[in-house]
Amino acid sequence: MRSASIGAASAMLLVGTSTAVSATIADYPVLAGQALRYALAATILLLVLRHQRLPHVRLTARDLVLLAALSATGLAGFNLFLVAATRHAGPAMIGTVVGAVPLVLALVGPLMERRRPAPHTVGAAIVVALGAAVAAGLGSGSLQGLLLSLGALVCEVAFSLLAIPLLPRIGPLRVAAYPAALSVPLLLAASLALEGPGALRLPAPGEAAAFTYLGAIVTAAAFFLWYDALRRLGADRAGLFAGLVPVGALLTTVALGLGRAGPADVIGALLVTAGVVLGLRQPGRDRDRRGPRRSRGALGEPADGGSPRTPQNA
Repeated sequence: MRSASIGAASAMLLVGTSTAVSATIADYPVLAGQALRYALAATILLLVLRHQRLPHVRLTARDLVLLAALSATGLAGFNLFLVAATRHAGPAMIGTVVGAVPLVLALVGPLMERRRPAPHTVGAAIVVALGAAVAAGLGSGSLQGLLLSLGALVCEVAFSLLAIPLLPRIGPLRVAAYPAALSVPLLLAASLALEGPGALRLPAPGEAAAFTYLGAIVTAAAFFLWYDALRRLGADRAGLFAGLVPVGALLTTVALGLGRAGPADVIGALLVTAGVVLGLRQPGRDRDRRGPRRSRGALGEPADGGSPRTPQNA
């Protein structure tokens, strides 16, 4: 479980760094930029997938529907809601609402697996969400901004929950690669409609460097780490690490000299850390019920080439 926890923490901290890095490409059209980012990530992940020569997994109609839904919501939809929300609400409100992801996953994730949410995990998720809210500043905005922020929250939750049925069958590498590729035409279409044909321009050298980091590290690497951890920890416990996103943003902002940590930032980070530690402490009977771990194939893929496994037994 330790390696899965490290992977989940690393993934969310890397995602948090995107806030500061994105500030360097503020003048580039948002949706077109996201299309570039996911195109690069998909290329990297598909090349890794080909290089690994993993056992072939035939996608069913259900798999295709889930992958398309994941792409439309967790990737393209999230960005659309986020862009729209920034026009009606400040970053603080958006961060506070989206910071509720751990609580939603702690409640809904176990229900999808036909088990009761663990009380201590729900309590820990509340602490994590509170810490994220404090770090975000408990901001204010209009009703429309709140609704759009809730839309971003739903899409962010879908990014994990829609992956759960896919992970045991096709593995984390494919779940990271396929939706990234499917989201590119969706984002390009949205960019043409909302930002105009002029949005599709070549990035300047500095912008290209930022997109390379976002595509290779924040998307390709972080997505794989997250889905691998999600399969092994389950949605409720893995979701606790989503609270580390503002921590990653804070550390990167301070490291790059773009700002400094205030009292709310520090208190929020401490609350998130406490919630994650609390949530990962499993009762003895819960550990016994999980049984022995099974071996994993290359890059976290199913060792048997795709036989069904639950995230708890991965």
